This record gives sequence, structure tokens and C-alpha cells, in this order.
Amino acid sequence: MKDMDDIPALMAGIGQRAKAASQALATASAERKHAALIGAADAVWADRQNIIKANAHDLEYGRDKGLSDAMMDRLMLNEDRMRGIVDGLRAVAEQPDPVGEVVAEWDMPSGLHIRRIRTPLGVIGVIYESRPNVTADAGALCLKSGNAVILRGGSESFHSSTAIHACLVRGLRQAGLPEDAVQLVPTRDRAAVSRLLSMTDTVDVIVPRGGKGLVGLVQREARVPVFAHLEGIVHIYLDKDADPKKALDVVLNAKTRRTGICGAAECLLVHQDIVQGLGSDVIAALIAAGVEVRASGDLAQVEGTVSASDGDWGREYLDAIIAAKPVADIDAAIAHIRRYGSSHTDCIVTEDPAAAERFFQHLDSAILMHNASTQFADGGEFGMGAEIGIATGKMHARGPVGAAQLTSFKYLVQGNGTVRG
Repeated sequence: MKDMDDIPALMAGIGQRAKAASQALATASAERKHAALIGAADAVWADRQNIIKANAHDLEYGRDKGLSDAMMDRLMLNEDRMRGIVDGLRAVAEQPDPVGEVVAEWDMPSGLHIRRIRTPLGVIGVIYESRPNVTADAGALCLKSGNAVILRGGSESFHSSTAIHACLVRGLRQAGLPEDAVQLVPTRDRAAVSRLLSMTDTVDVIVPRGGKGLVGLVQREARVPVFAHLEGIVHIYLDKDADPKKALDVVLNAKTRRTGICGAAECLLVHQDIVQGLGSDVIAALIAAGVEVRASGDLAQVEGTVSASDGDWGREYLDAIIAAKPVADIDAAIAHIRRYGSSHTDCIVTEDPAAAERFFQHLDSAILMHNASTQFADGGEFGMGAEIGIATGKMHARGPVGAAQLTSFKYLVQGNGTVRG
């Protein structure tokens, strides 16, 4: 198609339509947005077999590209995952509408009454890799928060994302909202990404969701503000006062439930006082579960481990691999995480409240956990219905980015003929 050959014109048109749609969506009623999301959920479920068939083409494409098992797992859709997409759409629909929420309200001695209320950001560009469910999650959250969205999925998920996007459009149409409120870039051409990153006249923020390479590219090239979703170099620290059962349950779940998600544990730190007991037991349990453990120090004496190298610290495996290291105490664990972590999610397992509090106070990751699997690092598990990503920066949104985090605010100031002296 000629339009596909002219990427600048294609993207400019998408941006202009998104901006126009955002202006209509910003004042859309909560009821219409709710109806659009429920309609989209119904459409996804009704069309699930066709979406799964489209996904089969993506899986074939992924195999031909030599994607890892973990990436293929991210890409794959089945009936259970389709139910998850539908449940996510419905959960976002039932969330409180953030637009117009009064965040703060006060009176001034001058006679002014001031309110700070949530307002949509405008147009959000979402660039993501192989997980097709992000099409639904990102589209739903942007719609809920009154933002138009331009979705640019990974080349691997092109067919699945296209099929899911059609269901979102159906929901918009049925609710009488502009179909251009949720647009999917209709080409795999990488030039479309570069163009999207420079569309300062129509795009208000970019959300990259993917690996280090994608996020690095976006941060280097973007002229539009970015909510960075960096890699998940997730640590678990087993304190000397860790409960053995909790330690085994948390570590095994954090590593093995799904190895290819950003909340999967990638490094285990063990207090030196429990290396010979609980620490070795946990390492052995990981190996028995099929995990390759790259260990250092006394933990490397556990049968079945392989020796860790310097490159294993600060590495996101997204696979059944974990690095493991003894540390002298909690402060050594904190120092290691500060050096090698990505400010995503880190966990302490301990029965000592003071140790947990020290861990929470002295680390500044977006999510810190105590005696809980890091696989809970997810907007749905935080009660947000879904997430567009986990922001690891420190500006505006941080941690799971749900509908409320996709808003800015404005001040509404009321007087009664009030003048300033």
C-alpha cells in the first residue's frame, strides 16, 4: 500500500487523528468509557478463537526468528490467557474513573477556593515487545483515563495485536466514542517507531514496555517525554531471621511461576549465617525445580550449581536462571542491590521487623516487598485492574502505572470578585 511506504505521512495522520480523539475523550462520561471497555471485553471473548488463530501466525514468526522459550511464552495466547485479557478489561472498566477526581482542596485567606483535579495527559504512545495482552491492557487504561493512545506492538505480536485492537475499536464504536481513540500502528517498519518518538506536536508521553534494548533506544531518541519501564533486575535477600517455609515458598514462586516476566527474581542474596542451612536448602530446591543457579562463595559448594561470573550480577535473565551470592549482613545486601539493581522490585524475607524496616528505608526501588513473591509486581495485583508498565524512574508515575497514573492535574481556582492587593 502506498500509505505504508510513506511512514512520515502515515504517522502524522495517526497523530492528528489521535489528538482530535483525545479532545473528545477528555470530556467523555464515565458511563461511556465503561460501556466501551465492557463492549471490548465481550468482543474479545466472542472472537477468542480467531485471536488464537492469529496468534499461531505470530508464534510461527517467532520460531523463525529464533525467539527464546521465555519470549515464546510471553507471545503465546491460549484460552486461559484470553480469559485473563477479558478479565483485565472488565477489571479496568470497574475501576473508579480518575478523570475529574479532586486530589486536594483548600481555601486561602485571600478568599480563593482552590481544587487540584485529575486531568488526562492527552495522547500516549505505547511501544512494546512481544506480549500481545499489552494491546488490551494499554488500550483499556488509556481509555479509562481519558487519553487517546497510539499502540506500536512488537513485530512478533503483529497479528495478535491487530485482532485484539479490532475488538477495542468495536467497543468504542458501540459506546459512541471516537474509534481513533485507540489506534494501532499498522506496519512492522521500525521507521514508524522513530517517527512516533519525535511527534511532539501530537504525542504527550511515550511509554516503552520491553527489554533494555527497546527502553534504551526510546530514551536515546525520544523528543517526547518518556515513562521509563526499565529491566527487572529483581533481588531477594534472605535475612538471618528468615522463616524457612516462607523463604522456600517466596523464592520458588518468585523465580519459577513465570520466568519471563519483569517481576521474576534474578538474584538471590543470602545472609552468611544461614548459607550452610536454609540458604543451601533453597538453592537445592531451585535446582530441583529446573533452575540453573549461578552461585558464588560458599553457595557454590551446593551440588548442581555453576560458578557465577562478574557478568551475572545486574543481569535480567528472563529464563530459568538465577544468580546467588552470600552477603555479610543486611547492609551488604542493600549495597549490592544499590549497585546492581534496576530500581524495579526487591524483596526481603525476614521475621525481624527492624530488618524489614531498614530494607524499606535504605532502598529506593519502585516496589519493595517483605515476605511476598516478587511476581506480585503487577498492577492487577495492586488493585489497578491492569498496568501499562512498571515505571522505574522518579518523575510523575512510579511503580505499576494504572489509569490514575496516566493523568496529570490542573488547578481550578474560584473567587467572588476577588482581587490581589
